[in-house]
Amino acid sequence: MLRAENVSKIYRDGKKDLSVLNSIDLLTAKGETIAIQGPSGAGKSTLLHILGGLDKPSSGKVFLGEEDLYALRENKRAQVRNKKIGFVFQFYHLLPEFTALENAFMPMLIAGRNTTSAIKDPRKKAEGLLREVGLADRLSHRPGELSGGEQQRVAIARALVNDPDLLLCDEPTGNLDSKMGQEILDILFRSNNKNNTTIIIVTHDMEIAKRADKVLEMKDGRIV
Repeated sequence: MLRAENVSKIYRDGKKDLSVLNSIDLLTAKGETIAIQGPSGAGKSTLLHILGGLDKPSSGKVFLGEEDLYALRENKRAQVRNKKIGFVFQFYHLLPEFTALENAFMPMLIAGRNTTSAIKDPRKKAEGLLREVGLADRLSHRPGELSGGEQQRVAIARALVNDPDLLLCDEPTGNLDSKMGQEILDILFRSNNKNNTTIIIVTHDMEIAKRADKVLEMKDGRIV
């Protein structure tokens, strides 16, 4: 499903090289859930961004299915990212001027799915997902009118609206209280069970680690 081969990332800091990732190898199966843990600065978020096609590695390869992500042109990689990968971050990154419903179906508009016969009305698909995550009465609310937990639910609906093969989550419960965090987890794992979505979650939360199929520990840019 997803394969990383000998992935390294080096940033230039003035005249010094800062090595963030060192020869990472990773293999995931379809429908697998993986939690990535480790101290701050271990390279967890950088790895997630590279796996999702957001940040180019200094060396190594990342395959989504049979596609080598970083052998693709940037516009093609963006298309693959939009259609096959969903992202959920600690900070929700919703567009403040748009409603919850508009934020949720935005990826479908970007992908041009509204012009295909597969989905006649992207609004209905997004509305259905928002109802699934408990926001039926919040469709017309803008992010500033929603609580943190509600904003994260919108972000999850947005991440799932294109039926991604891969869902990447970076501390998705980090800004939420334990009850709301548990509800967000339930939504994510429900998607895994329902759609066989492969999920990789960067987290400090041991409750997430307990529910994952596999836990990877990172330290100093390596999986240890």
